[in-house]
Amino acid sequence: MKYSYKTRGTCSSQIDIELEDGIVKNVMFHGGCNGNLKGISALVKNKPALEVIDTLKGIKCGFKSTSCPDQLAAALQEALRSED
Repeated sequence: MKYSYKTRGTCSSQIDIELEDGIVKNVMFHGGCNGNLKGISALVKNKPALEVIDTLKGIKCGFKSTSCPDQLAAALQEALRSED
């Protein structure tokens, strides 16, 4: 399943996710800190979405109330809900 998520409150503007049976197969951020977001994408590849959500949810960037990792967690939550 492919899912696109418009981010809120971050430098990245969108996250494209590919899930297969609850496993993260691919993540692509649009905008944001290129190297860091490629690293996050590589680290979550082939991990269970629920594990990624538990790990990344609530991470903040500086004084912002969210971050790209936190937005990835939100995107995965929405993607899992739409998968049902």
